Amino acid sequence: MIQTETPASLIMIFGATGDLAKRKLYPSLYHLYRKGKLADHFAVIGVARRPWTNDVLREHVKDSVLTSIKDAENIDDFISHFYYQPHDVSDSNSYIELKNLADELDNKYTLQGNRIFYLAMAPEFFGTIAEHLKMDGLTNTEGFNRLVIEKPFGHDLESAIQLNNRIRNVFPENEIYRIDHYLGKEMVQNIEVIRFANAIFEPLWNNRFISNIQITSSEVLGVEERGGYYETSGALRDMVQNHMLQMVALLAMEPPIKLTPKEIRSEKVKVLGALRPVENEEVPQYFVRGQYGPSNLNGQEIPGYREELNVNPDSNTDTYVAGKLMIDNFRWAGVPFYIRTGKRMQTKSTKIIIQFKDVPMNLYYKSDNQLAPNLLVIHIQPEEGITLHLNAKQSSGHSTETTPVKLDFSNNDIAGLNTPEAYEKLLHDCLRGDATNFTHWDEVALSWSFVDKISNFWENEKAAFPNYEAGSMGPKEADQLLEKDGFFWWNVSNLE
Repeated sequence: MIQTETPASLIMIFGATGDLAKRKLYPSLYHLYRKGKLADHFAVIGVARRPWTNDVLREHVKDSVLTSIKDAENIDDFISHFYYQPHDVSDSNSYIELKNLADELDNKYTLQGNRIFYLAMAPEFFGTIAEHLKMDGLTNTEGFNRLVIEKPFGHDLESAIQLNNRIRNVFPENEIYRIDHYLGKEMVQNIEVIRFANAIFEPLWNNRFISNIQITSSEVLGVEERGGYYETSGALRDMVQNHMLQMVALLAMEPPIKLTPKEIRSEKVKVLGALRPVENEEVPQYFVRGQYGPSNLNGQEIPGYREELNVNPDSNTDTYVAGKLMIDNFRWAGVPFYIRTGKRMQTKSTKIIIQFKDVPMNLYYKSDNQLAPNLLVIHIQPEEGITLHLNAKQSSGHSTETTPVKLDFSNNDIAGLNTPEAYEKLLHDCLRGDATNFTHWDEVALSWSFVDKISNFWENEKAAFPNYEAGSMGPKEADQLLEKDGFFWWNVSNLE
């Protein structure tokens, strides 16, 4: 049941000394605290291997918050709610000590037995931790128990099933919160509102009026210090299986009967189930992979992926993926959904571009006798907003020549200075028991089922890497993917 007020809760963060906790979780919890969205009765236990104390963790949290928020009021009161427990994830004695501390804080802060277990650590420990939480009595309380898990959820469908079975032996599906931070982003959550709250869009949201949809998520950074992880993942598993397919599902889903987690997830599952499978030799027709090579940008030498730390010098790992998705249902039959994502690209940007079909007859003209297509652009990051591209008459003279115009709404400039960070939103949702923007097992299974066919084909084929320069927008084969359908990638930097 979703609660309107945030209930008293004990939050246990496994991996409390790690990068995710420092950069995202602690500032997000502080934002909730400062806005009054964190109950007066709350406590946080940081759990990790390092032999820290309560005071060391509190200084660590304070530094994390002050690095992110310069005017952090009441910071000392906030950090007084934090406690630390040195921990061995495979040792029952550690969990017994953790349970004793949790029970003590439950009484001290009147937390009513409500517990959130946030696993901000390597996924190979997820099953072990979940099993120990039950075996050693930490889930045996009068309140709720919720398990929050970071991606990746498995490495493929088989490993995801194995992990899910282990976790489901402890937590039922409605207590498992698989976090995908893209689902916490303001404009991703706005997709449903744009579609279902505007009469001018929903009647057009189908294959009669839309020619194609493009989703681009590009990064300027390389793998940095994550080379070891990326070697076992690649862009297909790291981005497409979760973030990109989740955005496709939100764009393509049918209107839910009502805005409840169950109904929204049900419609997303139908979309993922309707994705046309890409089998074996079909993969090159629908998907392109890339790996960035070295380049010189503004006088600076940029290493290629194979020169990065902890990367195989003959690596076959994809740092770029472009794909054409077809959804075989009545609404979307014939409409391609093009996706692309990559590292070391020209610009940092995540955008969704809905391109509408041309008017049946061009009564107006430009010098090339073409009207610019109507576009709806949803800007997700780094800026947030919506742009509608229309055609209007040029203002000069008596000519009826048209010119493209843009109608802009910017979340950053108008409605939402300091838009809540995605993790802040998702933590608040979890505290209230709202699982709408978390990933259900059915979505995970269908996504892996789709992606596995592509990754299995690629793993058995040696790629001609590197095939795009750092600082470019990817390999030329990605352009050809659209050209054969009569389309082209819209330049995201020109769609502000």
